[in-house]
Amino acid sequence: MERRRRVPLTWRGIASWRFLQLQAGLLCYGLAVALVLDARIGLDPWSCFHQGVSLRTGLSFGRVTQLLGLLIIAGSWLFLRERPGVGTVFNMLMIGPWVDLFRGQAWFPVQSVFLPGLAQFLAGLLTLGLASGLYLSARAGAGPRDGLLLGIARRTGMSIRRTRVTLEILLLGTGWLLGGPVGMGTIVFALLMGPLMQQSLAVFRFAAPPGAEPPLNGGDG
Repeated sequence: MERRRRVPLTWRGIASWRFLQLQAGLLCYGLAVALVLDARIGLDPWSCFHQGVSLRTGLSFGRVTQLLGLLIIAGSWLFLRERPGVGTVFNMLMIGPWVDLFRGQAWFPVQSVFLPGLAQFLAGLLTLGLASGLYLSARAGAGPRDGLLLGIARRTGMSIRRTRVTLEILLLGTGWLLGGPVGMGTIVFALLMGPLMQQSLAVFRFAAPPGAEPPLNGGDG
């Protein structure tokens, strides 16, 4: 018997378990980003760019993530016709503050030695993969940065893979010029994040109620 496809979460569905699932996923995503940041062995392209802007402006990492997310949503909507959804808006609103909240705690680990930093980075990656599966399986829509990626790919006619590689190279280079950290963690992220996210999606698809089916393409917010 064919399973029903799960319809996307809309604004009318905010009072539902799927909305709570979205929020739990975003909280875990914020925790994961904070762990990766304070591992101090390098960052993914978007985080490198955000950290570079943070260093240059004096704004917190979370506030930079929030403000750039708002600009990306507005630009994607106006110029690329990528209309924001529930997940787009809450992705922009919640991840940055969660990152700042965790990093502001006295107990939160900050590493200065490579091996503990690598262990924390890997823990952050694992948490990031799980968080991605959790919030994406709520089917609330792409985050601001994925919406930008999809809009550019559609407008230029390039493949999503080529668009992503081009965009992330530009982000990584710009972030590095602004002072964002690039290191071993950048390579580890590039090698492991895709498989971790794919496994996480498979886990949450299996664990979801009958009829629930998360998207195969996901976002980092």
